[in-house]
Amino acid sequence: MSSDLKNKPLQNVKDSLQSLSRRGPLRKNGKTGPPVERFSIWYLLLAMLFFSYLQPFFFSAKKETIPYSQFKQYITEGRVAKLTIGPENISGTLTGSSGPEFTTVRVNDPGLVKELDEHMIVYTGHYENRFWSGIFSTLFYMGIFFLLWIFAMKKMGSGMGVMSFSKSKAKIFAESDIKTSFADAAGIDEAIEELQEVVEFLSNPEKSQKLGGRIPKGVLLVGPPGTGKTLLARAVAGEAKVPFFSISGSEFVEMFVGVGAARVRDLFSQAAARAPCIIFIDELDALGKARGMNMMGGHDEREQTLNQLLVEMDGFETNKGVIIMAASNRPEILDPALLRPGRFDRQVLVDRPDINGREAILKIHSRDVVLGPEVDLRKIAGRTPGFVGADLANIINEAALLAARNDKETVELSDFDEAIDRVVAGLQKKNRVMNAQEKEIVTFHESGHAIVAESVDHADPVHKISIIPRGIAALGYTQQQPTEDRYLMTRSELLDRLAVLLGGRVAEELVFNEVSTGAQNDLQRASDIARSMVTEYGMSDSLGLVSYERPRQPMFLPENFSSSKNYSEAKAAQIDEEVARFVEEAHQRVRNILSERRAVLDDLARLLSEKESVHGDELREMLAAAPE
Repeated sequence: MSSDLKNKPLQNVKDSLQSLSRRGPLRKNGKTGPPVERFSIWYLLLAMLFFSYLQPFFFSAKKETIPYSQFKQYITEGRVAKLTIGPENISGTLTGSSGPEFTTVRVNDPGLVKELDEHMIVYTGHYENRFWSGIFSTLFYMGIFFLLWIFAMKKMGSGMGVMSFSKSKAKIFAESDIKTSFADAAGIDEAIEELQEVVEFLSNPEKSQKLGGRIPKGVLLVGPPGTGKTLLARAVAGEAKVPFFSISGSEFVEMFVGVGAARVRDLFSQAAARAPCIIFIDELDALGKARGMNMMGGHDEREQTLNQLLVEMDGFETNKGVIIMAASNRPEILDPALLRPGRFDRQVLVDRPDINGREAILKIHSRDVVLGPEVDLRKIAGRTPGFVGADLANIINEAALLAARNDKETVELSDFDEAIDRVVAGLQKKNRVMNAQEKEIVTFHESGHAIVAESVDHADPVHKISIIPRGIAALGYTQQQPTEDRYLMTRSELLDRLAVLLGGRVAEELVFNEVSTGAQNDLQRASDIARSMVTEYGMSDSLGLVSYERPRQPMFLPENFSSSKNYSEAKAAQIDEEVARFVEEAHQRVRNILSERRAVLDDLARLLSEKESVHGDELREMLAAAPE
């Protein structure tokens, strides 16, 4: 209990609790209503136990239960008037005008009848027929159960009964519940401009319709995970001040046939009743995957649900004011019928943000974070190329947690550096101890990467070199910081990247005359670059301007199910030879670079072994001071 509540008078506390009880929770349409009572099976069990306990008091006669020994004593004293002997119990009355009734448990007593005759006690036999009592008891409990069932159904509402499978599971947000706006979305200005038209139609539909224009029925947001597709959909509803139906594509499909189609119909009927509104289907690829991809054949539930969605969208009138929005990061597997004009006829790309967008996203997520005076969000944005909004929000959160863990008053630049290292390379393994030989190999390996990166013309400058183990398998890493966002790569830049990747392996060869398994990932990436240069980019002089790889097309096209190559075995051998030539030429080039700068390699490895982490500026000073 908070301190301010403790200091209030008792009557004020009661009044506040009563006001909360009167107000009740919010309904789906944003209005207040009576408090929602939830039914529990424990209520039913407790009620049945309570009635079972009370049954003997209400449905049985009031009799005193006495021990059998006391019953025998009553017989000897002549106080028993009459008896009724049953199979299990003996009941009777004592002498007197209105003698009290008693009952006792019958025991195996062969002399009981003789003793009763001696004392001239009237006794009769009784056989209990429990048929009608059993029927009555069963009907009694069934009646109680039926009444409780009716009570539970009323409390749970119409959407929680037996037929609730066919009800849509969409979460409905009233216009007053959505506080998100376009100001909360940064780094995706082009997508926001595309969606402004949708907001204008929902806010003022007459303006678009008076000239005969037709608003798109569906808007499909496509882009990598974490770029803000769901945030944009909520922002559209928040800007237009309309209800928002949110549901995932996987929530339509159940194990029962026909349930998904029924939920689609129910969703669209609810939306039409609340128009103007927005229906948002997240992860559309879970529902809208291309039909005919079921290798086992048949007409499964997912395809039936998709068919119903296509019918509803095709027959839906846009003048009702219902906009259908969906998000997917795999548009290539969607059914073509979903993407044709008249359904999802507008696709909005929500791409990874550039450096300006990343800076704007960092500003939004750091509004409630106390930043140090030396923190420059522009520099942090420059160190995070390719990061999406979710990654940047994670960096801000990690930096704040690190600062709080170290009892700092503000989040400093060093906290952001560590947060970026955590996201990029993984968690630091402080307890992983390497022996001296392994540590020396890793030191020269990372030094080779860094020196080659600073020696070639088109590589990104080195930001940090570290031999601190991180993540699952990284024993060290060399972090490069791009100077700008790039969308194209030239042949020279790809060759320089090949050289940087081979720098660690060549350094091991020069220093130890031996190689280790530490270059496995470097060799794999280098081989991928070389093969792409040959087969995709047409950068091989001997093979010419021919692409030997099929473009990545949607999987639903029949010709894409075949994995056969579109070139001969002889050409495949030439491709392998050309890939090996690219890698070998880069290998010789790197060997020459490190041989010429062997002194810098030794000095950097010695410094890295002492400090475990070296910044790029220190490396550039060492290279500038080295003799040519």
